[in-house]
Amino acid sequence: MLLSLEEKYPSLQNVCFYKAVDVNKTLAIIVGHGDVPRLLGYGGKIIRALGEETGKSIRILEHGVDDRKFLEDLFAPLSILTINTIWLPDGTTETRVIFKKRRGSHVPFDSKALKEIARKVRKMSLRVEFAD
Repeated sequence: MLLSLEEKYPSLQNVCFYKAVDVNKTLAIIVGHGDVPRLLGYGGKIIRALGEETGKSIRILEHGVDDRKFLEDLFAPLSILTINTIWLPDGTTETRVIFKKRRGSHVPFDSKALKEIARKVRKMSLRVEFAD
């Protein structure tokens, strides 16, 4: 699939692909540092083509970034207000992410799938909340 896109979009040849994580109807593609714009370029045609080919919602994530950047990319286009670490009694932690509520619009993705992607990619347990 990516090879046929590579012929159409030569910049894909320079993208470092780490892995893909598939959860429900969402596919997260983890690429090298600085490679996200190459995949998001061409007016979103590459992402659209991948989505049509797989029948899934596509998320492009950058390898080796800090937690905030990872969460911003994962939950784009939402704006993060704050990120907190919650220490649970059993010694584990949960990451609480509070997003700015978008007026009159629904969340444009499957948040359960994105939480599972965060767990698989970063071993991060997420609690997602919205604030006005």
